[in-house]
Amino acid sequence: MLETENRLRHALEQRESQDSLRRLTVGEGLVDFCSNDYLGFSRSEILKERIRDEVAKHTSSMVGSTGSRLISGNSKYCEGLEEFIADFHHAESGLIFNSGYDANIGLFSSIPQRTDTILFDQLVHASIRDGIRLNNARAFSFRHNDVADLERRLKAQQSDGPAEQITKHIFVAAESVYSMDGDCSPLSEMTEVCERYGANLIVDEAHATGVFGKSGEGKVAELGLENRIFARVHTFGKALGSHGAIVLGSNTLRSYLINFARSFIYTTALPFHSLASIRCAYEVLASDKEQMSGLKEGVRFFKSRIGPGLADKMMPSESAIQCVVIPGNSKVKAIAKGIREAGSDVRAIMHPTVPSGAERLRICLHSFNTQEEIENLTNRLGALSQ
Repeated sequence: MLETENRLRHALEQRESQDSLRRLTVGEGLVDFCSNDYLGFSRSEILKERIRDEVAKHTSSMVGSTGSRLISGNSKYCEGLEEFIADFHHAESGLIFNSGYDANIGLFSSIPQRTDTILFDQLVHASIRDGIRLNNARAFSFRHNDVADLERRLKAQQSDGPAEQITKHIFVAAESVYSMDGDCSPLSEMTEVCERYGANLIVDEAHATGVFGKSGEGKVAELGLENRIFARVHTFGKALGSHGAIVLGSNTLRSYLINFARSFIYTTALPFHSLASIRCAYEVLASDKEQMSGLKEGVRFFKSRIGPGLADKMMPSESAIQCVVIPGNSKVKAIAKGIREAGSDVRAIMHPTVPSGAERLRICLHSFNTQEEIENLTNRLGALSQ
């Protein structure tokens, strides 16, 4: 045991020497510019009241779910919620998972088979990469948001060896909005290329849910691509202020995941309170466009307050995620610390989470951030990043 402890300590010391050791911190009392609570739902009194009312209506509901959905944890309420969410996002069917991580793990580990190929954007989320590692399919990355490079990869699959070795199915993985860059995928162009080569496009909508689309349905629906995408993943822990995720697709896909997705089969189901919170969040999202409008106005105002010296360091983004590139773990950590000391909670994203030399401040804007708070932040950014 001592030798193992020493090995763990050595790994931590290496991280410390690279100034990349992760630590848990608490941002109480600071202006929130770091969370994924884009619409402020996690603090919404309206949503809290709706959830209380919804729970009160179901007096027979239990505190826990008691088991996996295949044993004792399923309910008519959960199945009705899946139908409700699928309808909201214009999908045939949906299956709820306990988190976005579980959804991607289950989806990517169970569907591609040994003879298949997965092509993934080089910046896709770790949960997608981990799901890919759990199956036996071949996997190759393509350059970020580069449709031409994706097509080159797809062409290569068509000429890959004799007929009996040709890939049976190709899956393409992308995010509609990238969590560390804030930019959007060229989904329309990607969809056309995938259709041309018979590939199945899977889109993670985690950071687009509640932010894009007429009522927050996401980028896929905003672009009218719902019926041309093999699967979508929408998470509830960001703009919806809840927890969990859903995989949207066909009825066949839902049934397959129930039978083969291990992260669904072998886990305790979400309890009733979580399901009620998700449903209420969707109802608020559908009925109240004010928060979406406030978020968009906040993004516009933030971008208008960026001076020319800082603009060169900004990554292109029209989403709620705005990033300032400040190379070097030590430097970006120091600047983030200075901003927090001035009252704004901004976090540094460091290597190895992002490539070396692309370290950044990741700024998340919200519907509840005031113009004064945003202006204070941009002023501080301009002063510290000289």
